[in-house]
Amino acid sequence: MYVLGVLVVVLTMIMRRNVVIPCILFTFLIGWAYKGSLVKAVQVLFNANLVAAKELFGIFLIISLMVAMLKSLSETGGDELLVKPLNNLMVSPLISYLVVCAATLVISLFFWPTPAVPLVGALLIPAAIRAGLPPMLAAMALALAGQGMALAGDVVIQGAPGLTAKSAGIATELVTWRGGLLTLITGTVAIALGYFLNRKEIKDFQQKKSEVASTADVSVAAREATAKQADLGKGKFLAGILVLAMTGAIISMFALNIKGGDASALIGGAAIMVMAIATIVTHGVNSLDKIADHIADGLVFAFKVMGPIIPIAGFFFLGNPELVADILGKGAPGFLFDVGKMIADVIPPTGFVAAFGLLIVGAITGLDGSGFSGLPLVGTLSGAMAAGNPDVAAVLGAIGQMGAIWSGGGTLVAWSSLVAVAGIVGVPVMDLVRKNAIPVIAGLIASTVFAVLFLM
Repeated sequence: MYVLGVLVVVLTMIMRRNVVIPCILFTFLIGWAYKGSLVKAVQVLFNANLVAAKELFGIFLIISLMVAMLKSLSETGGDELLVKPLNNLMVSPLISYLVVCAATLVISLFFWPTPAVPLVGALLIPAAIRAGLPPMLAAMALALAGQGMALAGDVVIQGAPGLTAKSAGIATELVTWRGGLLTLITGTVAIALGYFLNRKEIKDFQQKKSEVASTADVSVAAREATAKQADLGKGKFLAGILVLAMTGAIISMFALNIKGGDASALIGGAAIMVMAIATIVTHGVNSLDKIADHIADGLVFAFKVMGPIIPIAGFFFLGNPELVADILGKGAPGFLFDVGKMIADVIPPTGFVAAFGLLIVGAITGLDGSGFSGLPLVGTLSGAMAAGNPDVAAVLGAIGQMGAIWSGGGTLVAWSSLVAVAGIVGVPVMDLVRKNAIPVIAGLIASTVFAVLFLM
């Protein structure tokens, strides 16, 4: 039933329809079948959504805080002053696309994509859009470079290769450099194809740039389409405060070795402080009431963009052996992992079949929206299939790692951290998934072929 649900969801996505109803339906049916009770099936439906909401709320919150911060700055024109120096750098859609990719990649390598997306999205995307880069292509640049290229290799923090290598019983460095090379190939192909396949959209966007860019900028900053009375002095002061706060946060990350979720917390906390200062400077004593409006606006924006993801994530979390216990009860199986093991049982040990088999198994585990949850599975399978050869195990593990993280880390799964990218830029997340599909799949095929020909 779970596999049927996954197939229905994928088919619905191919038909360009929203998958909320299929996910709700199959979550209910699986709960009914597993629990054997109609009443408990209804409870499972709620618990799945509750677990999904808990798991995703950190992403919701940081988006809402960044939006609230930018909204507080927009009242004085500080946000426009902030991106003004970048206008000289963002001279064309292609250059803007490459700059966004490069900035996202570098920041994500050191701090992971979660804090990188709101930071780059807030500071670079408005300028890129003004230079003629369509919002959808800007979102693709963030996702492909951050959630894909940086996270799948993870050559700096080494969380992903460390987990894969430990599960495979080999040294971390064996997986690290192979994973870094494969993600470089995948990312290069995906980023190049992403731009090439959207050239027509760029031309169309440039023809109506003044109208659409204004709309997109509103989405990025989450500001209302009303005239504002800009105060140049206050705007410059607040823009300086934001630059100082974010620069301080980045320096602190390096100096204090702050990574992952702690880095996200630092960025989010800095956003709260800047928002508070901006509201006080702009509204004085009225800031006591106004700041609540900014926070509410940010939360409304985040939930409006990403709210429908919750029931979708709830269904796929049934496949995660760690999260399913909170939904179906203690001892419940992780259905996606079971499917992955079934497929692995019929895969020969070496060559193209083994490589693409691990890629597919990794992609299946990535459907739960985590990316990292499947690494123990692909690592274990790689070690078992390699029959004691650490080099083969490292290559197979790196391939499985590519499949899991490029899929579930945030490029092909709408209920993953990809919602953060879509939310910051202000584009539909399901459309972003469809745009990413061909470039990412082509990149994964290219890197897997390379691995079989030159690394095994």
